[in-house]
Amino acid sequence: MPHLEPAYRRLLHEGGFPDRVRAARIALQDCDLCAWDCHVDRTQKIGFCRTGAQAIVSSAFPHRGEENPLTGARGSGTIFFAQCNLRCQFCQNYEISQEGEGRITSAEELAGLMLRLQAAGCHNINFVSPSHVIPPIIAATHLAAEAGLRIPLVYNSGGYDSLAGLRLLDGIIDIYMPDMKYADPVLAQRYSKIPDYPAHNQAAVREMHRQVGDLQLDGEGIATRGLLVRHLVLPEGIAGTEAIVRFLAEELSPNTYINVMGQYHPAWRARERDIVPLNRPITRHELEEATAIARQAGLRLDEHQGNLWRWS
Repeated sequence: MPHLEPAYRRLLHEGGFPDRVRAARIALQDCDLCAWDCHVDRTQKIGFCRTGAQAIVSSAFPHRGEENPLTGARGSGTIFFAQCNLRCQFCQNYEISQEGEGRITSAEELAGLMLRLQAAGCHNINFVSPSHVIPPIIAATHLAAEAGLRIPLVYNSGGYDSLAGLRLLDGIIDIYMPDMKYADPVLAQRYSKIPDYPAHNQAAVREMHRQVGDLQLDGEGIATRGLLVRHLVLPEGIAGTEAIVRFLAEELSPNTYINVMGQYHPAWRARERDIVPLNRPITRHELEEATAIARQAGLRLDEHQGNLWRWS
């Protein structure tokens, strides 16, 4: 049965939020909040993520283009954080993720954004690129929960997350939506400038699933809790679809949801520097091939969920 109340409400009722806020603040002083594990004191200077102690927010609005279980009829309350702990050479939001377009936002202001999105009728609060700003998210959620926030929280990340960071979110996040971008560490380093991505990514997705389990939907088909994986198909099989599908099917759960996405097109440096093979959109055949791989592993198209594939 779907959870009727978001996880963080229980933490609020049990009085555990202040300790979690303090633990997250302490972690900032020797930062291991994402897979870079850079151990920078972010209360004094910026880390690899180019972010200090406070989050930089680029935008916040009801998003109607997210996955169907998040969007519903009233939209997903997305909060886009600037900067990113990845350097994807093909990033389609590079003005935000790489150039830092946005405004430094206090925990109080962030809590206010969350409450306004709830008041606008959004089904959830959707934190986009949150891996490097876990402490302000926890502090803001505490404030917002005290002020009446009661819709699910979505952690929408690039998948380069640390176990230390995710454990701080245990009992706070309701829905994890990580990317699984690569199965080959050499390609991850080459095209997103991140070391050991598959190992960190798979460990993170395991931890996310441990916390929230398989995706649960309410009577209207809206997600209330669980894991939803995104996988962007890249030219010439760079993304490693087969290995990622096999990991999910055989090592995680036969009921994991995955969105196989076909909207890749060259952007940022992939376009500017004509990086082969990222200098072209994917073909219909490449998307169909990735989809077929997913089907062969036991995936089926869930008609109610549109472009979502569900293990059967």
